[in-house]
Amino acid sequence: MTTTFDRRAALALLASGALAPGLASAAAPFSFDRVKARAKALTAKPYVPPPAPPVEVQAMDYDAAQGVGFYREKIPLWGGDWGIELFPLSRGVSKAVAINLVEKGVSRPLTYDPAMFSSREDSPFRALPANAGFAGFRAMSRDDRGEWLVFHGASYFRSPAPFGQYGLSARAIAADTYAVQPEEFPDWREVWLEKDAQGRLVIHALMESPGMVGAYRFVNDRNGLALTQTVEASVHFRRAFDQMGVAPLTSMFWFGEDRGGPDWRPEIHDSDGLAMWTGSGERIWRPLSNPARVVTSTFSDENPKGFGLIQRDRDFEHYHDDQARSERRPSVWVEPIGKWGRGTVRLVEIPTDNETNDNIVAFWTPEAPVRAGSKINLAYRLHWTGDTPAPSNLARVVATRTGRPGEPGKDGEATGRKIAVEFRGENLLALRTAIDIQADVTARGGQIRLLSHYPADRREAETDALWRVVFDVAPDGAEPADVRVVLRQNGRALSETWTALVFPLPAGN
Repeated sequence: MTTTFDRRAALALLASGALAPGLASAAAPFSFDRVKARAKALTAKPYVPPPAPPVEVQAMDYDAAQGVGFYREKIPLWGGDWGIELFPLSRGVSKAVAINLVEKGVSRPLTYDPAMFSSREDSPFRALPANAGFAGFRAMSRDDRGEWLVFHGASYFRSPAPFGQYGLSARAIAADTYAVQPEEFPDWREVWLEKDAQGRLVIHALMESPGMVGAYRFVNDRNGLALTQTVEASVHFRRAFDQMGVAPLTSMFWFGEDRGGPDWRPEIHDSDGLAMWTGSGERIWRPLSNPARVVTSTFSDENPKGFGLIQRDRDFEHYHDDQARSERRPSVWVEPIGKWGRGTVRLVEIPTDNETNDNIVAFWTPEAPVRAGSKINLAYRLHWTGDTPAPSNLARVVATRTGRPGEPGKDGEATGRKIAVEFRGENLLALRTAIDIQADVTARGGQIRLLSHYPADRREAETDALWRVVFDVAPDGAEPADVRVVLRQNGRALSETWTALVFPLPAGN
């Protein structure tokens, strides 16, 4: 594919002293160490908010923003099979971010030019000032397969990999998410885009808010349609925070297979579970819920091997949504690099009555408190994938179903909830007739009743097996019972550990 403005041609122009369209004349030596040094220096200075957006941005609503295109011949940076497109300001993302291009250790700022964009003659985009600035960027495939990475708004970023469908988002940091003091949302203030020697997109970014300044580096590796981002982060704090979340993921869960919702579709969610691989090697699955009140769950760990928000249900028949295509929503797995020490994986579940609000947040909180003048240095990988990428021979949780407790026709006054957990795995196939399989079910703050477990009927050409564990949970009081379920054989785990907070069933249900 050829363009009228290829990166190689742009470098030739720069070398000759001429300026390519969209590139300012200022140039400066660049390295990630310089970004980290700048972040440290800014921490000692008072926060300076970004300039107020132009008033014309208010007319750029969602429909108007969707109507603005980017001319492919204006793409300022090409990799081997990708190119960078830019976003104009809009009502939804009204803060400008400075964007630079890096080549051979030299950085040059990219100048905003309205001629980069296409729009209708009556579009409010045409009223934006000539120096309005960029709202963010996205990486596009050269072969017209569409975009594969977007940085757009606050410190959020997301990818449709590996199924070509957007869903959950990642962000740089989560500061005081549902803590005592209000949550703080940092912004990407400046980014540097680079094609490395392997043709990969490398993103360097400066993040800032009143309470913190951070330097981030993202190395993006694509394997077919899958994406892995290697992240290096150094964050300095101007003030103390009650709750700091690193490597945060944000998603949506309205309702799933456990009970029907108010919509014609049987399930609506971007993710259906939080998966964890603890430092001790335990595999944990926490099904997501849409609670009646904000619920924060903490899972203490030391040197975790990984965690992520997962969309495990990939059956279209469970969603029947030809537009949202929930079965194609990505999962994101966080793989720590090095020792993260002691801390907690935290899951925040927020009530929602629609699918437009992100109501699920998961992140890692280090044990050491965040004080004024402290810093966090971390490295990790983000795997945009279909399920947990770490290999395991354990059966996985594939469904969680809930209902009224008791035995049909006998226990009309039974309290609590009935839970059915379904495990599926190749290792269970040969154990259908085994008599030493145990369902290890415990409840803290509640009682387990009517426990049974059994393999489901075998289906033709089945390569794995489904095993159900069914039981009632009766919480001791108004607070939920903390329940754990795992299949075992002679004490050895055969499955992930299913865990959930089981609330009392509301009256009338």
